[in-house]
Amino acid sequence: MNVAIATSPTYTSLSEVFPIKILELNLMCFRLTPEIEKKDGNRLSYHLSRKLPETVVIWHKFHFWLLAAHHRELPSKKELEELLKIIQNEVEDFKEYLFGFQSVPQPQPTPFIYSLLAVQVLNKAKFDSPVVFSDNGIIVTREPDFWAENLELIDEIKAAVTLTIFSSIMFRETLADFYEKHPQRQNPEQFLIGLKVQENERGNNATIVNIIGNIGEYREELLAKATGSISKQALRDAPDAQPIVAIQFGKNTKQFYYPMAALRPCVTSATANLLGVEYGKLLKAAKITHQDRTQLLTSYKKTAKEVLAAYGMELELSINSRDYPNLFWKPLSKLEDTRLLFGNGVTVNRTEILKGLSRGGVYRRHVQFQDKSTVIQIAALKLCDATVSSFLEQLTQRLAKYGFKSQIITKKSLSVKNLAKTEARVAVEKAVHELVEIPHDIVLAFLPESDRHTDDTDEGSFYHQIYSLLLRRQIASQIIYEDTLSNLESYQYILNQVIPGIIAKLGNLPFVLAEPLETADYFIGLDISRISKKRQAGTRNACASVRLYGRQGEFVRYRLEDDLIDGEIIPPKLLERLLPATELANKTVLIYRDGAFVGKEADYLAHRAKAIGAKFILVECKKSGVPRLYNIKQKAVTAPSQGLALCLSSCEAILVTTKVPDTIGLARPIRLTVREQGHQVSIESVLETTLKLTLLHHGALKEPRLPMPLYGSDRMAYLRLQGIRPSVMEGDRQFWL
Repeated sequence: MNVAIATSPTYTSLSEVFPIKILELNLMCFRLTPEIEKKDGNRLSYHLSRKLPETVVIWHKFHFWLLAAHHRELPSKKELEELLKIIQNEVEDFKEYLFGFQSVPQPQPTPFIYSLLAVQVLNKAKFDSPVVFSDNGIIVTREPDFWAENLELIDEIKAAVTLTIFSSIMFRETLADFYEKHPQRQNPEQFLIGLKVQENERGNNATIVNIIGNIGEYREELLAKATGSISKQALRDAPDAQPIVAIQFGKNTKQFYYPMAALRPCVTSATANLLGVEYGKLLKAAKITHQDRTQLLTSYKKTAKEVLAAYGMELELSINSRDYPNLFWKPLSKLEDTRLLFGNGVTVNRTEILKGLSRGGVYRRHVQFQDKSTVIQIAALKLCDATVSSFLEQLTQRLAKYGFKSQIITKKSLSVKNLAKTEARVAVEKAVHELVEIPHDIVLAFLPESDRHTDDTDEGSFYHQIYSLLLRRQIASQIIYEDTLSNLESYQYILNQVIPGIIAKLGNLPFVLAEPLETADYFIGLDISRISKKRQAGTRNACASVRLYGRQGEFVRYRLEDDLIDGEIIPPKLLERLLPATELANKTVLIYRDGAFVGKEADYLAHRAKAIGAKFILVECKKSGVPRLYNIKQKAVTAPSQGLALCLSSCEAILVTTKVPDTIGLARPIRLTVREQGHQVSIESVLETTLKLTLLHHGALKEPRLPMPLYGSDRMAYLRLQGIRPSVMEGDRQFWL
């Protein structure tokens, strides 16, 4: 495959990945019997690190690795055994263990072990966190973030860390303060259960899943178990009547009991409004300019370098295209020059979608609209003050231009300004029910600007209410906000964005790639989302979805499955339904997983492929924990080129899929990893395929961050875990656009 290296006479590309040079380490390794799993190993490492000054401890594959600063002596076996006993007395979960201690005399640390140790050293460092916004007790700060990386160079595997910056939006007061001021204080279950919170002691995020009683009932019991000084003091000071909450950390189903003064609410659109701060202002303050990012990275790197040096590690220059040209990749031709195929054999560049629709019409009409005399029946539901008659007239004209007859058969206006939210939602529900009594193909809903960012509120948004009511009845919807219709000049822009989406939501296929993709016969997006059920530790409600695309990126169908799954393993029977042999047998299939393959997912898929004579290329696509890439022009940071990639190894890469103006910020790349259990292809072919599959978004002219087999997975999972889904589990319409 032809690729071009991402270097240029005018700019250099660089990353937030910093290699680590290992000098002289004060290192030891030990094992415990009985062996403990990762979750408990990490917890025990944390407690050991807290009790050993200027020393960090990590757990990896049943080994504990301990690194001390140069001027510190390593603890003896006897000292470690005594520390273990102290921790066992303090932490309830470890009390029943009878640990045996075994030193590892000649440990063989890998580069990844070094990376993990470096991250723990950085976790103990004190970085500056400037406050950039403050209002009503809510602050926005700039924080460093770091994680371990493995870097595959030509002749070696290199330890590395990512050092990046993020904006933290934090409520300075405690959950107890939030509770005391809340208007629904007499019914705490109504607003506390499901609330995202942050633990004050270590800053870890969690979710409240239950209220178990009050402080008076549990004070002495919890004081005996508490290990953090903040939690202990909060328990001593709290009034007897204050509720005790049960929280869960991440996917861990174990519940931990906390006093409210030891927690703080995470700031969301819902809590920000309750605290008297406009959420939009917080989001604006959270954006980091190139200049701020450059200055902070320089400062954080200096601190990191000094801290790591004390432990025998040297932080090197970040990976860049000048020193490591072979690690950077970009496609030979510009992404916008990719040819797309429309109806009547018309092909145009990706930047000329509207021209392609005008000249050739859609690539494939849905069976319902194969007869060109069929009229699209449209309803308009208006919940705002905007005038929409002219917009609707232009919309029908534009649809006609692209080969579709349409008619606005119902118009309904509803004022929700002077209604309480509950009353307004009832009125909206009635209005939608009245609309669906008349056959419609699609409903256009015009909503007030105030409805944006209200999904996290107790009542939820009108957007999702309308979407849900229509989706369950197999009726397409298109949501348009009032502010986008502020003037006649903006109509053309909005029409350009929504018309291809309306056409696609009705089952038509506006365009495909003109040249077939060579990597596979089919491309599948696989998403399995789980959510812990409230008050039922150990059970998870899971939903799975697949979307199937052909070699030209043509959408074939979706399939949804709902099941109850204990733990993280997908039963083979679920895979059989999602990946039928009748269609995929003897084919090469690239399967994108939204996030990581967990448990035995990759192994099951490999077995399934073998059983049906297929080749499954298993690709993880991660959106978080991804280092950013930059371009540097004349010593100034600029946005990275669309399509720029950093190959961390022969099976893993960071890819920039979107184009972001310098005035907005930096693109957020994705991380692609080809799993070893599946059929192996080059990482370069996966990069090019992924870029091409981002060009097939029919709901907007701008390319999405994810390839289309995965686009909208988060939104689909969120809706379905709330019980919002189509009435049919398999279909050929892209309802998620």
